[in-house]
Amino acid sequence: MSSSSTEPRRVTIHDVARSAGVSRQTVSRALNDKAEIDGSTKQRVLDAARELGYRPSRFARGLVRPDTTTIGLVVPDLLNPFFTEVASGALAAARARGWHVVVYDTAGDAEQELATLRVIGSQVDAVVGYFSRSEEDLDRFTPGVPVVLLGREPRLPRFSGIPIDGEDGVREAVAHLAGRGHRRIGMLDDDGREPSVRQLWFRRAAAEHGLAVAPGWIARAAQTVDGGGAALASLLAAHPDVTAVFAFNDVIAIGALREARRFGLRVPDDLAVIGFDGLALGTLVDPELSSVAIDTRAFGALAVEQTTRLVTGAAPLEPGELVVRARLHLRESA
Repeated sequence: MSSSSTEPRRVTIHDVARSAGVSRQTVSRALNDKAEIDGSTKQRVLDAARELGYRPSRFARGLVRPDTTTIGLVVPDLLNPFFTEVASGALAAARARGWHVVVYDTAGDAEQELATLRVIGSQVDAVVGYFSRSEEDLDRFTPGVPVVLLGREPRLPRFSGIPIDGEDGVREAVAHLAGRGHRRIGMLDDDGREPSVRQLWFRRAAAEHGLAVAPGWIARAAQTVDGGGAALASLLAAHPDVTAVFAFNDVIAIGALREARRFGLRVPDDLAVIGFDGLALGTLVDPELSSVAIDTRAFGALAVEQTTRLVTGAAPLEPGELVVRARLHLRESA
């Protein structure tokens, strides 16, 4: 059992809101001494915060000016260009506000993520990023700090999240391949313990076109170029009749492109390849990579916009405004 499970839960801004009978935004306004809140409500919030032992963020305590607000951006792997592009969008949006960003790279390691959580709550005014740990852990280590989760929809109301909805884009990709006459389409999924949601989207899209997905047509790949190459080699060794592949992400797909060349296959004539993410890197390979694409920089910028609202006490964006949708961008590989 991790040490986090034995530590007491810290009081959050939502606890103060429930105790005072007001909204989270009202608590934020009271702690920021905003003029639009009446005196009696402000005092009720301050009394509740004091009784609960709530420790607000640096911003709420008035220890920093808006132009020195700091966001903690947590990513699992800066060597993966997807996370680099998202970080670039977040950095640009924060810079436009005069804010600072501290980037934490957890290297996809659970213990490094825990170490980051132990320090981040006291060092920044808001947290944006990818986390593998439970929301209960995040709540424990980031008391009073706004948190925006990337790539997932939160369960706890105290968090905000920006999920990626790529199902329509995957459906477009499979429809395109089916329209080109492909009937044996494989997938290079990531090597997580469970099938990814992108595999579920792929299977549903294939079923809509009456395409069978044989058990051996799904290969698992580490999220690297080498991982994509190894997965395609394994897939083609067992099923050389596969004529197209959909990859979990562009990095894996680029590895597949390289491996297809080693097999002596022409892309897309002998093997069509479609990735997911829409990275700029996909335009630098030959042939250029088709991909189910999201706007990564807009993704990062949207996270900062929501963070701005949460930190300042403004009305947050609604969940429906926070979903990032991916669509098929056809280039040369499919």
